[in-house]
Amino acid sequence: MNEQRFFRFLQERIGLDVESVGTAMIERALRQRCTVACAVDLDDYWLRLQQSADEQQALIEAVVVPETWFFRYPESFTALAGLAQKHVAELAGARPLRILSLPCSTGEEPYSIAMALLDAGINPGAFRIDGIDISPSSVAKGEQGMYGRNSFRGTHLAFRERHFSETGDGHRLAERVRQQVSLQVGNVLDPLLKGREGLYDFVFCRNLLIYFDVPTQQRVFEVLKQLMHAQGVLFIGPAEGSLLARLGMRPLGIAQSFAYVRQDDAPAPIPLSRPSPAVRQPVLPSPPPRVVALPARVPTPRATAPMSSVAAETEAQLLAAIARHANAGESVQAREGCERYLRQHAPKAQIFYWLGLLSDTQGDAAQAVTHYRKALYLEPQHPEALAHLAALLASQGDEVGARRLQERAARAGRESER
Repeated sequence: MNEQRFFRFLQERIGLDVESVGTAMIERALRQRCTVACAVDLDDYWLRLQQSADEQQALIEAVVVPETWFFRYPESFTALAGLAQKHVAELAGARPLRILSLPCSTGEEPYSIAMALLDAGINPGAFRIDGIDISPSSVAKGEQGMYGRNSFRGTHLAFRERHFSETGDGHRLAERVRQQVSLQVGNVLDPLLKGREGLYDFVFCRNLLIYFDVPTQQRVFEVLKQLMHAQGVLFIGPAEGSLLARLGMRPLGIAQSFAYVRQDDAPAPIPLSRPSPAVRQPVLPSPPPRVVALPARVPTPRATAPMSSVAAETEAQLLAAIARHANAGESVQAREGCERYLRQHAPKAQIFYWLGLLSDTQGDAAQAVTHYRKALYLEPQHPEALAHLAALLASQGDEVGARRLQERAARAGRESER
């Protein structure tokens, strides 16, 4: 297959497990780059790729999904602020806190870290933040400090009034926040990172491990451990907890923080500076037996905005067709529709959920887990993906991971009711 050499290139350069994002997404990126580079076919494009470092970077950036916004997973930043206050007091000015965001994408995460610490009353001289990303264009955008509305999601946006000024082009980040962060281009597998061994008190590496195969996950994890101080804290994405448990880490114990430490170094949970009112934890039912079937009816997606173009109508028609096939139990046609959608359109959580469900019903648990995790990367509170992944993990003996997902699903349900 012509595409295999491109898959190997991406695996060697950035450690990408092509199956984690799906071959359809890579093929879509290849078609885009062939068009831009005016290549006759994939053979012609392969030659151009070998001869141009710029084109190699362009292909990598076409594959990477920079899905990010300010204060994504807000509990992580609340936990960080409480932990950082305690750590600053212990250091007593001996050195500043060092924090790493990798990958940092267009800067929303490292700048959120800076805003959280400043809002917690920590002196600007008491901490420094490094952001590293493989994409030069993402880093350049982050350095500009100008953001549009897609970077601000949810209803808790008071931070925008404190740290941004509105302009005709969007919202400009305050210089006092930008000064706390250093953004740079880099790769988590770059040997040069070894020069930072033990440097960081806190490392944010979220929604990255799920894109690697098992050997690469192990390599990246060893890099992260080397970068962390011995008592450092690693913040990960919500879908990656079971991976870290297998790699010798354990949760810190702060709800919804997705914070992990080495097995032997877990301190007692730190009281946060602004504790939330006590909430009685519900008693969750045991995971359901693993009897997987397509639901009686898969909801047909509704358009969230008026569709004025033929392309948008085509996308809506394709989504409706996938739902019809799934509802009718026509698994082959439903899967073909999902794969066709990913070739033609940007990734969508519901598509990966359907693919996970289809793999689940066919007994391919490993593939189902991969698809469910992709759905949760794109939409962290996707209720069906949470429920099905929880049941699947429980069937594999990962009771801790299953219960954590059940709790998230319960919270998502209560929030939707409100």
